[in-house]
Amino acid sequence: MELLRQFPYFAAEKVLYVHGFGSSGQSNTPRLLRQMLPQAEIIAPDLPMHPAEALQLLQRICAEEQPAVIIGTSMGGMYAEKLYGFDRILVNPAFNIHETLRTNVGLGRVTYFSKRQDGVQEFMLTKALLEEFRDVTTLNFQHANEEGEQTRVYGLFATHDTMVHTEPMFAEHYLQTVHFEGEHRLNDAALLHSVMPLLRRIDAKQKSREYPVLFVHSSALQSSTGQRLTEARPAFEKLAQRYDTYLVTPAASADDLQTEFGVAAWQRVVRTDKLSLLLGDYLIAAPFVASDAPSFIGTYLPYGSEKFKTWAAFLDYFDLLGGQ
Repeated sequence: MELLRQFPYFAAEKVLYVHGFGSSGQSNTPRLLRQMLPQAEIIAPDLPMHPAEALQLLQRICAEEQPAVIIGTSMGGMYAEKLYGFDRILVNPAFNIHETLRTNVGLGRVTYFSKRQDGVQEFMLTKALLEEFRDVTTLNFQHANEEGEQTRVYGLFATHDTMVHTEPMFAEHYLQTVHFEGEHRLNDAALLHSVMPLLRRIDAKQKSREYPVLFVHSSALQSSTGQRLTEARPAFEKLAQRYDTYLVTPAASADDLQTEFGVAAWQRVVRTDKLSLLLGDYLIAAPFVASDAPSFIGTYLPYGSEKFKTWAAFLDYFDLLGGQ
């Protein structure tokens, strides 16, 4: 049931999904996107196998449909990078698609992973087709340094991707590199926990929407014995849907909260020993580290107090506030 969660992002707008090699617009990912983003129109075309034709199709769709955001996976991430002027999420982009295919697929007959609208179920991967893919990769990053592009492109890279290793190439041209726990293919969990948090940020940025600021200190993320609370991460992710949520950790802490809490915590970790310096609306922290919390400008919520003994109590509290 968790994967059927719905989000109000990009209401009455269009989201373009660009599939990977051997897949189609009828795959599981666009189906889930339609479930998770019920107020958006998901456009997911079947790409022609010849790369020049595929890129022309995508450029025409962008010109005609003006999608609010583009999500490209693997080969689709390679294509999406070239759709300049739009906000884009590139998931494990196969910038060297010809080498990826040569190494991981090989020449010969290939069966599509999902059905296509034209009914074609298989094709031949030939040397000539590999050369066509090599040619299209020479167009990579041509306009990456143009005004605005650096803030419009997110590279989303899986920590256990064994097929594509293009993060260093992406980082040479773009600034926003994000990691997520997963493998090369974008599965349901990665879509929910990694793509959706980025979509929320893009949607908020486009609409200049501001949210109340919520700080969560690391002392509220662990039990009295020092063990990480299993309910802390899902609670943080849920709160991040309504609030501008940050994790706070002591300046000398060795904890890698950004990795531990996933994409929802990307660029949302603050290291400080003085909670009174935080400027926000809410602060969750255990009393034993919050000696200066009374001078916090917003509302201090003491973790472990009679009212807030569990994270469920915090979620109930913020549900009643309704995002205020």
